[in-house]
Amino acid sequence: MTSFKRFGFTALSTAMAVSLTAQPVLAQRIKTEMPEDILPKPAAAKPAPAATKPATATTAPATSPAPATIPMQSPVNPASQQPLPGANGTVSEPVVQPIFLAEPVMSWSLADAKALLSTIEYIGKEGLLPADYQPAALKAAIAGGESDALDALASKVFAWLIEDLRDGRTPMEARVQWFAVDPDQDDMPTAQIMAQALSDHDVPGVVDKLAPTVPDYAALKAELATTPMANKAKRALIRANMDRWRWLARDLGDVYLLTNVPEFQLRLTVRNKIIRTYRTVVGKPGRTATPQLAETVTAVVFNPTWTVPQSIVQGEGLGQKVLNNPRWAKAAGYKATKGADGTIYVVQQPGPTNSLGLMKIDMPNPHAIYLHDTPAKQYFDEDVRAFSHGCIRTERAVELGMTMAILGAKMPAAEAADISRSGEYTKVEMTRTFPVYLTYFTIARSIDGELKQFNDIYGRDKPVLDSFTQPRQLKTTQRTSDEEIIELDNPL
Repeated sequence: MTSFKRFGFTALSTAMAVSLTAQPVLAQRIKTEMPEDILPKPAAAKPAPAATKPATATTAPATSPAPATIPMQSPVNPASQQPLPGANGTVSEPVVQPIFLAEPVMSWSLADAKALLSTIEYIGKEGLLPADYQPAALKAAIAGGESDALDALASKVFAWLIEDLRDGRTPMEARVQWFAVDPDQDDMPTAQIMAQALSDHDVPGVVDKLAPTVPDYAALKAELATTPMANKAKRALIRANMDRWRWLARDLGDVYLLTNVPEFQLRLTVRNKIIRTYRTVVGKPGRTATPQLAETVTAVVFNPTWTVPQSIVQGEGLGQKVLNNPRWAKAAGYKATKGADGTIYVVQQPGPTNSLGLMKIDMPNPHAIYLHDTPAKQYFDEDVRAFSHGCIRTERAVELGMTMAILGAKMPAAEAADISRSGEYTKVEMTRTFPVYLTYFTIARSIDGELKQFNDIYGRDKPVLDSFTQPRQLKTTQRTSDEEIIELDNPL
């Protein structure tokens, strides 16, 4: 495990040692200044919001964060509407018909076309398939000399290569429960990359320009190079998981949280170095399986309340039970109110028995997925930890929340420790936001840095593997899975 001191994390390292029963004298010794150079710079300076406490948390339903805008699957208007709640806890979104991407056509010299052909012939090292990019047709076009036909073919197959290296080869329908929008095609447009490659006469450089920067991708690439051709199953699995990294942003950020669902681990990463890890409990297979997301940490909530979903309040009769059994409800921390229309709302108050535990990380998204603590600590001792309704239960969650408060809100470590022990609902807004990635890799570097294979607990490998046995599909403007969005706001 990398030392905190190496990154200047003196305050953070000390804060990790502050438990809920830490002595005041220890808190006094905590250094609170954090080095600026390890953190992403904010877009604009904003005054730090004060930690807030709800005025009516004990008498009214807690307000959930507004759902994040779902990116529209259109290059013209990628994020224009909020998702609309539908029946059965699902969220519907505007229907936008995906269209095929258009490849730019540029002028190719014979030297650049030959460089492209050579790049295609060796693209297998990146886990892609040379046959996808029509090497025989390109070779024939080169033999015919510079022409409009060569320009059209070379431009087309180079654009396909750019798209697959940047965004992944796997068609969207094979990316089960994939809702992480990859920004790379906006940040690195195909036409811009092609023009630069032709201007610099450096077609092979596109591989380095587009390959994911995480060490995990490099480890898979190295493993593919040393895996015998005869071991087709392993090579196919490596290719599939290399492609999964391309579904994400090429650069994940300077500081981020990432959980690999099949590994049941969460990692805090700084400059691609893992500095802290936490065991997790993830969604059960089926309707409550954890989706794959790329979201943003916007706040940390210490001693959270939990507004119980109506699927439990009404569907499981919790509302009437709370109203009819006040003694039991008080012991369990539940308070109920009845609206003018007769609807019963139930809020579980802060405390050690709260289903969210003592900490929740807000990362607004239409699935209502978040990271949180849990009173059911025994599940962290299981080898296969798929027990939740979709959210990510995190061990040592209070420690993680304090870390986010220190890094993301410049909160003094002693203050974060005091808030976590207060027993009162306190929401700490981030002044520096951090990405959080919920991923799904079945062969990957473990938290110990070793390449390992993980169980395909949700059966998401087969569609990806099958897609690599089929001809490459043309890319469309679709950016995420078109499966239904299920609100999984249920930590039980």
